[in-house]
This record gives sequence, C-alpha cells and structure tokens, in this order.
Amino acid sequence: MGHRWDFASVLDNHEALLAGAAGTLRLFAICLALGLALGLLVGLARSARSAWIRLPAGAFVEFFRNTPVLVQILWFYFALPILLPFEVGKLAAAALGISLNSAAFSGEIFRGGIQSIEPGQWEGARAIGMTPAQAMRRVILPQAVRRMLPALTNRAIEIFKMTTLASAIAYVELLQQGRLIASLNFNPIEAYTAIAILFFCCLWPLVRLTYFLERRLARSD
Repeated sequence: MGHRWDFASVLDNHEALLAGAAGTLRLFAICLALGLALGLLVGLARSARSAWIRLPAGAFVEFFRNTPVLVQILWFYFALPILLPFEVGKLAAAALGISLNSAAFSGEIFRGGIQSIEPGQWEGARAIGMTPAQAMRRVILPQAVRRMLPALTNRAIEIFKMTTLASAIAYVELLQQGRLIASLNFNPIEAYTAIAILFFCCLWPLVRLTYFLERRLARSD
C-alpha cells in the first residue's frame, strides 16, 4: 500500500518547528564559539614546549575525542549535578558536552595548522625582535588560520549536526520538536522528512562555503 504524503499536520505545527529551530541555532552558536575558542587554547597548549602544558592538553584531547558526545551530554545532565550543589540545565549540559568534544577536535586542527608553518617564519619573527607570543599572534596564527579555514568550516557543520543529540535530554531543538509532532499526529514520515529538509537548508550554504574556501585557497597557493 502506497503512502499518501500529507505535510499539512507538519505545517500546522510551524510554531513548534520555529521554537525548535531557535533552540538549535542557540545551541549551535554557543557550541561553535566555545568549541573554537577552547580549541585554539588546546591547540596552543599542544604546541607548547613545556611538558607541564602539553601533556594535560593531550590528555584532554584523548579523553573527549575518544568518548561519545551523547555519553558526555548525559553525564553532564544526570551525573554532574550529583557532584555539585546545583542542577545543570538542559542547555548547559548539551553545550558542555558538544563544546568540549568539539574543542578536542578543533584543538588538533589548530595544532596541525600551527605546526605546518615553516620554521623560517619563527626565525624571521625572532630576528626582528618579536617575543614568542608576538610571533604566534602576528605571524604564525594568521597563516595557520588561513590553511585551517576549510577544516574549521567542516567542524562547524559537524557541530550543527551534533545539536540533535540534545534531544536525548529533551532540550527543545529541531529533532525534539519533530519527534513531538510525529507522536502527536502519527506522521513520522512527514515530520522527520521536514526536519531533514530544514537541516539541509541550514547546512547547504555552509557546505558551499567550504567548497568556495577550498577553491580560493588552492588558487592562492
């Protein structure tokens, strides 16, 4: 028996979808900012000469890179409040799990970008009297970020898709709202198809931006 498609029930719940989209974008913005900012600090620490800085950063990367994001979100939401004198909200738990996981991966991107810069750049910066911090900020990082842009854009795409994991703790985002619409109207095909289309419409421009950056950097090289 063929399925008769009917998106009317999905459109009737457009307010729920808008609320889910707002929640997704809010979580994405927080995780993108925290993930990249922490990733930069982790990448710098991983590139440090001091083992006291490099080894803890390495342990952070290995732990968060080798444990599932979903487990991390559930731990922050259900387990962390047992250790603390206050509850952890759904947004905070999801943001912590996704941001720290993204920081581990972003840190490796930053480390690779920094280490890809030729040693002569460091020597030239030191020759004109720059301190290591000045050389990193003014000479090394600008070149490294230029090489890392496609990888960082891909990381942003992954962060956006990982926001769906927040539905496991009933945070109001697109997948959670799609699940609610499907259960209320008995239309899982239409509800989840609509969610997939919304994610595609949000992510496709980012994918095109990645392709554009890769072509632009290839021409400039």
